[in-house]
Amino acid sequence: MEKLKVLHVIEALGGGVYSYFTDLSHVMGADNRLEVFIAYSNKRKEINPDDVSKDFQPNCKLILLDLVKEINPLKDLQGYLEIKKCIKRVRPHVVHFHSSKAGILGRLAIRSFKSTPSFYTPHGYAFLRKDVSDKKSKFFRALEKNFAKFSKTKTIACGDTEFEIAKKFEESPYLIRNGIRLELMPEKIERTNSKRLIVGTLGRISPQKNPKLINQYISLSPEIDFLWIGDGELSGLLTSPNIKKTGWFTDRTKALPHMLKLDIFIQVSLWEGLPIAMIEAMAMGLPVIASNVIGNKDLVDHGKTGFLVDNDNDYLIALNTLKDQKIRFEMGKAAKKKVRELYNCNKNFKQLADLYIDAVSNI
Repeated sequence: MEKLKVLHVIEALGGGVYSYFTDLSHVMGADNRLEVFIAYSNKRKEINPDDVSKDFQPNCKLILLDLVKEINPLKDLQGYLEIKKCIKRVRPHVVHFHSSKAGILGRLAIRSFKSTPSFYTPHGYAFLRKDVSDKKSKFFRALEKNFAKFSKTKTIACGDTEFEIAKKFEESPYLIRNGIRLELMPEKIERTNSKRLIVGTLGRISPQKNPKLINQYISLSPEIDFLWIGDGELSGLLTSPNIKKTGWFTDRTKALPHMLKLDIFIQVSLWEGLPIAMIEAMAMGLPVIASNVIGNKDLVDHGKTGFLVDNDNDYLIALNTLKDQKIRFEMGKAAKKKVRELYNCNKNFKQLADLYIDAVSNI
């Protein structure tokens, strides 16, 4: 039987999206129904281009594209033509575009291939970013609204709130949640014997992750230690003496063990899609303190798996509550249970593959 050719197109191959694609490649690359192609840009600073072929499942065929993150008319025209040429060369049965830039250029390119089903996953809509002007945010929203209205490409949301937004732009989008490979997560965590609590996060020290607020919160809590697993361009904002940084890891398997040192996972992002690092922390049995934004609030059941915070006072209340070891254990247990029920990528990505097959069979 002929395998279904699936082409994934991605510009934003970094951070959580890199983890997403690593897991997706291992699930779909092992699916004997599929022949998987991943067309990507390797220009994000947080990845090592030489590691991509090592990290992704070897059955997946990799295609390098010259795409850039920011709006650049000349580069974007070239990117559109590259995507169009890639689709023509691979001749896939299904195309799936990921993140905003590939989503816009891809939905333009796929118009030349009218019989090919296509999908788009935002992984956090660009208009939710807080590091751009209101004018640019409105422009991004208008783009998404109009492309959803006039394109045949269907949206697949990666999280519940993203799904609710997608429903405002088009009829009958799909929801297939992000997930992780649970078999890579430790079943038991060795808790620190230190008298000081260790809280921490994992990710790039970037505007999205709001290191200024992290520094503010941690400076209010000199009795705890904070570990930032990662590095980034805004590391200079982390000045509180009880904050330590590990430095950046391009190998995810070397970063994850550092989470075993934590008692509490904290993430005060300004915006998110559906954060992979938080899913991983919850899978390890860590309670979470998180900013009350899209993505974070999809994962955290306030008062059950952790706390959603809007200000300093909320943070201090959450931290003081989680100083109780019994509460930390109960919330961590609930967090692990939620991840195992909803964010198992082996199950979720099989649903994604089934959706591709259904789309082709209904042509």
